[in-house]
Amino acid sequence: MTPEFDPASLKYDANGLIPAIAQEATTGEVLMLAWMNAEAVTRTLNTGRVTYWSRSRSEFWEKGLTSGHTQSLVEMRLDCDRDCLLLQITQVGPACHTNRKSCFYSAIEDSVEVIKSQPIL
Repeated sequence: MTPEFDPASLKYDANGLIPAIAQEATTGEVLMLAWMNAEAVTRTLNTGRVTYWSRSRSEFWEKGLTSGHTQSLVEMRLDCDRDCLLLQITQVGPACHTNRKSCFYSAIEDSVEVIKSQPIL
C-alpha cells in the first residue's frame, strides 16, 4: 500500500513557500508561476481548485474566485528535489492579471524586450 502524500514532505523556503508552475494540461503551455504553502497545497488537492499563497497580501488566493478565470487541477507533480511544483491545470479565461493567456508574454530578442501577445478582450 502506498502511503498518503504529506505536504510537509515538500521542501519549502525560509518563508514556508514553494514555487508552483501552472501549465495548461492539454497544450503544455506554461501559464504562470505563483507560490504555495503547505495549506495551499492541501486545499488544492482537497478541492481540485488551485489555491496559492499571496505574498503581497499574506492570504490564500483561490485562482479565479473574483475574476472567474479559474484553474482546475488535473495533476500535481513534484520535481526531483521536492522544492518545486508543476500544476497541470485546466485554465478558464486568461491566467495573467494583465488579461493575457500567459504571464510569460515578453521575450528578449537581440537585447530588446518584445511583447509577444496582447490582452484577451
